[in-house]
Amino acid sequence: MDGPDPALLREDMLDSVEHSLGRSIAPAVREAMATVPREEFVAEAPYANRAGEQGGTRVLSPATVARLLSALDPAADEETLVVGAGIGYTAAVLAEVVGSRHVHAVDISRRLVYDARQNLSAAGYDAVLVDRADGARGLPAYAPFDRILVEAAAVEPPRDLVDQLASDGRLVLPRGHGADQSVVAYEPDDSGELREAETAGPVSLSPLLVEGEQAGAGVRNRTRREDAEFSEQGYFAKTGWEHEWIDWDDRLTGTDR
Repeated sequence: MDGPDPALLREDMLDSVEHSLGRSIAPAVREAMATVPREEFVAEAPYANRAGEQGGTRVLSPATVARLLSALDPAADEETLVVGAGIGYTAAVLAEVVGSRHVHAVDISRRLVYDARQNLSAAGYDAVLVDRADGARGLPAYAPFDRILVEAAAVEPPRDLVDQLASDGRLVLPRGHGADQSVVAYEPDDSGELREAETAGPVSLSPLLVEGEQAGAGVRNRTRREDAEFSEQGYFAKTGWEHEWIDWDDRLTGTDR
């Protein structure tokens, strides 16, 4: 026996989203979310309006996705950057609005980049570019962008992202830290600096990571890293690295020293 029609499940999901938000979703965003097969991205209860965990990352609730994308206000053919590819769902919804070839996504986690690519391919969005990069640095090779969406919290927009935004563009990010966050849309003023254009309600997202902070990353401080490695290898025993270094130094001559 066949299961429920995914199209009907998506409509039910969107009705639930609008009820939780207390307002209508932007028409272009609602139409896109009604089209994207979320089951290709979320393994468990894909059409439930709730957040979750999958593959070592947080899966945003459909209501959060709708809130972020409605604030972003994308339009057809606009060059778009998503910072924090995650499972790839937000990039797929954007692809329905602006076109797959106009969507670029980055994530600091190689595993998430791989997962997002796999999910997007399975859902029919192969043309979306997903690359591994430090999100705070953006994707300068493809700039400028008409729309930039940051799916991670920051106190203010990173300077590199501001520099990669088109003069008439829009950047959206969760501003704040911890539980005190709100979705803020920024637009450049006449001097090129960002001004707050819209505040679109509360959210709670993980902080924007920089290189070295992602899960599984090595210790960034060389002294701490090497001390830990030496300790694991027994180098701090009485006949440890100090003795080894002295002996080795005595054998060095000429330019080798």
